[in-house]
Amino acid sequence: MVVSCIKPTGDIHLGNYFGAIRNWVDLQDEFPCVFGIVDLHAMTQTYDPKQLKTLTNQMVIDLLTCGIDPAKSILFVQSLVPEHTHLSWMLNCLVPYEVLTKQWRFKEKIEKNNIAESSLGLFSYPILQAADILIYKGSKVPVGKDQAGHMELVQSIAQTFNDRYGDLFPIPEAHYSDTAHILSLNDPTQKMSKSHGEANYIRLFETDERLEAKIQAMHFSEEELKEEVISPHLSNIFEMVSACEQSLTLVSLMNDFQAQQLTEAKIKEALIDSIKSFIHPFIERRKVLSEDMSLINDTIRDLSAQAQKRAQETLYEVSERMGTKSVSNF
Repeated sequence: MVVSCIKPTGDIHLGNYFGAIRNWVDLQDEFPCVFGIVDLHAMTQTYDPKQLKTLTNQMVIDLLTCGIDPAKSILFVQSLVPEHTHLSWMLNCLVPYEVLTKQWRFKEKIEKNNIAESSLGLFSYPILQAADILIYKGSKVPVGKDQAGHMELVQSIAQTFNDRYGDLFPIPEAHYSDTAHILSLNDPTQKMSKSHGEANYIRLFETDERLEAKIQAMHFSEEELKEEVISPHLSNIFEMVSACEQSLTLVSLMNDFQAQQLTEAKIKEALIDSIKSFIHPFIERRKVLSEDMSLINDTIRDLSAQAQKRAQETLYEVSERMGTKSVSNF
């Protein structure tokens, strides 16, 4: 079983799509899949409740637009499957406090924020993340390499449970895809991320005006265009053109680079045209899906109910082993 989740934190950008979601779409043809929109994870820091609902609905539409197929996979909203938080509490009781204090994401967050202002949810969210996977007995988890530490914790929790209460959970393996690794537009030492600012990422549903403005604002030095070795900045541009399936454009750019005839104007024009040709079909598909929100709501309600049925079955097995009662089988 493939299990993977995404937080509803705003528009999907090209880094999200090429780094994760396109891989999800491909995996649907090979494995049974469960994909989640984990809105509870978006509550660990200050947030706007109305915006969270809006972003959750938007993420449902966006994932369906990208090709997550309800006929092949289960797509759920985390808050519609309360068994996640129930299992999370039970797993909390298996993990020593010290282990959580060493989780790098928590350490990173408290370095930016006063620890006194950091929520318990932020501290313990890796346990909920483990519950998100184990409740569906996930054996394969598509993640980025930056999630390796979290996956080690999930594996440790599953093993600890099995050792204490008998084998129940498969030990999930991280699935690292060979998909394109898209970096920040202006800082190729960083992955593309909304947290780095508007100028550093491109939405999958970007308007032409914003797309053109972001690309035109990029700068390439003369030395960079004339060097024999491709710079990280140019390499990221070539990677985006390739990911957008513009092979002829990529060959033209590479030939010009090797002949030292590559110009900033040509790079920008090629990148703008490549991205437009790739994202426009997604934009049109999203418009069609957005016209019938009642159908979208019905779809996500039905799929979340399917997810809940599976979650209830797992929670019953956990409850039997850990000595607590289960509402679904009481």
